[in-house]
Amino acid sequence: MANEEININELEENYSEQEALRREKLLELQSNGKDPFDVYKVERTHTSLQIKDNYDTLEGKEVKLAGRLMSKRVQGKAGFADIHDKDGRIQLFIKIDILGEEKHKEFKSLDLGDLISVTGEVFKTRTEEISVKVTEYQLICKSLKPLPEKWHGLKDPDLRYRQREVDIITNPKVKETFIMRSKIIKSIREFLDNRGFLEVETPILSPIAGGAAARPFSTHHNALDMDMYLRIATELYLKRCIVAGFEKVYDMGKNFRNEGIDVRHNPEFTMIELYEAYSDYNDIMELTENLVAYACEKVHGKTVVNYEGTEINLTPPWRRATMVDLVKEYANIDFNEIKTNEEAIAIAKEKHLQFKKEIEDCTKADVLNALFEEYAESKLIQPTFVCDYPVEISPLTKKKRGNAEYTERFEGFIYGREICNAYSELNDPIVQRERFNQQAKERELGDDEAYVIDEEFMSALETGMPPTGGLGIGIDRIVMFLTDSHSIRDVILFPTMKPQN
Repeated sequence: MANEEININELEENYSEQEALRREKLLELQSNGKDPFDVYKVERTHTSLQIKDNYDTLEGKEVKLAGRLMSKRVQGKAGFADIHDKDGRIQLFIKIDILGEEKHKEFKSLDLGDLISVTGEVFKTRTEEISVKVTEYQLICKSLKPLPEKWHGLKDPDLRYRQREVDIITNPKVKETFIMRSKIIKSIREFLDNRGFLEVETPILSPIAGGAAARPFSTHHNALDMDMYLRIATELYLKRCIVAGFEKVYDMGKNFRNEGIDVRHNPEFTMIELYEAYSDYNDIMELTENLVAYACEKVHGKTVVNYEGTEINLTPPWRRATMVDLVKEYANIDFNEIKTNEEAIAIAKEKHLQFKKEIEDCTKADVLNALFEEYAESKLIQPTFVCDYPVEISPLTKKKRGNAEYTERFEGFIYGREICNAYSELNDPIVQRERFNQQAKERELGDDEAYVIDEEFMSALETGMPPTGGLGIGIDRIVMFLTDSHSIRDVILFPTMKPQN
């Protein structure tokens, strides 16, 4: 490298002017035997936060830290700079009398975004800011791309999601969102573990896309010469764990659904499903509201949050209302008085409701669900459990005690958005097969998201599953509410994106 001639004009042919200048600096460093990429390990004694939190004991003492250079105000023989590490920002004091002329000059030539290690003495400036008086530093990684303008960061949403690492570097609030996400997930596990649940792992690749109504991603296993699917839900495997004798189980991980992308949907998302033997959907309602409130209190210290300007009170108990009652309340239609499919279809035509199949093939259940989605769902701002869904749209659920038209199923809604789905689980294998056969007919009528039969699951049910309550919660949506994030992409580190080229 020492014999190579540095030619800025040649660099500029392939890079922007700023990038070319940075690469020129790198080549010069390398030619002088100061390659920053030859650094393998960095000794650190403290982070920025540890220095600030322990100033009284560290004042006047030597510390070693490292971080990314984010600002630099070195004009003459002295000045200041800021570096950011995992805990935040700390100010550096740079002085030629301490560093020496050569190192001081080199520091002035550093670029924002460069990573440096620093040794220095802890002190306070005249403005009482805790800082580090630098006695020694080393460039440990050269940033070859300039960071966005420091006061504004990345603003283009598409760029923010594509260059998430830059988004986080320049926007502390984004970093805090993902720190909070980690804490929320930890608190959910903590809540369930404290209640005696066992975390298990179920397959991501499966020969059947079962457990939910969704389009799957498919792939092919060459060795077995068979098509397989990325899981759309963990339900059927977790129920087999209940059959096996694990009475309280959960699986938190990725699910995949080959569907659209919007502010609430990403094809790859995080889900938790849990199952508790010898319980029903009433028990699961109590568990759900307490789990969400617990997570909220862990990260906010209270069970009330502000989401998009609206105060949401997550304190249990949450409101409980049947789907029929909510349709009566918001659409002014009483389904207790509607006896036939024909009556329901007439209402659907009057209200111009849309379905995935021909309207003449719809049932009373289809129309009730469509009316709920059209008129009631968006009105459920405060936490609400919507209970007792029709049998036809709840194929894995026990019938409602005292009313066989409906099931013991609930979905939780906050701010007009579904966050969870839960049942008193159907454990009668004969009825379950009948339900699956009905779903097969729905597929024939054009519903490609209808359930498919899983014979291995059916075999497990025939072995015998105790009465069980089950729950699925969309983790990303919970994180959205607890971090006041508008889009699901704001809480997924690397959301699904179409390639630029």
